[in-house]
Amino acid sequence: MRILRAADRPATAWKNGGGITREIASWPEDAGPDGFDWRISLAEVAAGGPFSAFPGVDRVITVVDGGGMELTVDGAAHRVAERYRPFGFAGDADTGCRLLDGPVSDFNVMTRRGRCAAGVEILRAPRPLPVPDDRTVLLLVLFEGRARLGSTVLDRHDALLTTATGGAGDASVDFDGGRGVAALVTLHDITGP
Repeated sequence: MRILRAADRPATAWKNGGGITREIASWPEDAGPDGFDWRISLAEVAAGGPFSAFPGVDRVITVVDGGGMELTVDGAAHRVAERYRPFGFAGDADTGCRLLDGPVSDFNVMTRRGRCAAGVEILRAPRPLPVPDDRTVLLLVLFEGRARLGSTVLDRHDALLTTATGGAGDASVDFDGGRGVAALVTLHDITGP
């Protein structure tokens, strides 16, 4: 298991000036925006506008803070206003964003179509982590409260990354005070036999 602390993530400004992104993890590591199989990040969106196109990529976006947004994906409007409710769409779709009530923070999961698939589950109660198989990666990101995995403590926006070789084993997520919110991302390599 690797612990990925929020304090260690540099901010990258968007080319259009509408916000910043902090990458949590990607594979291959340091592959850049065109070479990843999967990429997970948190973004701070300061202004509406067009989304960058990611040909061949599937996206899941989840509002973490703020009043939400309306996404227009290939001409169809989608209200993405409820916090912690994942919304999936194609990264190569013509996508625009209108902020509903000021800036937002969102959680982004991007996977290269045909190479990797992802599921995003929101956790609000303590539970065991699934044991990943040899082609699965788990990433847990804390949004609210404090979480414990054995002796490891996660604070807001900290993450835990685990693979079959690292092994979650019988790890479980416990929230201090029994309350918290986290995202569990399951990334599965679909290129093998």
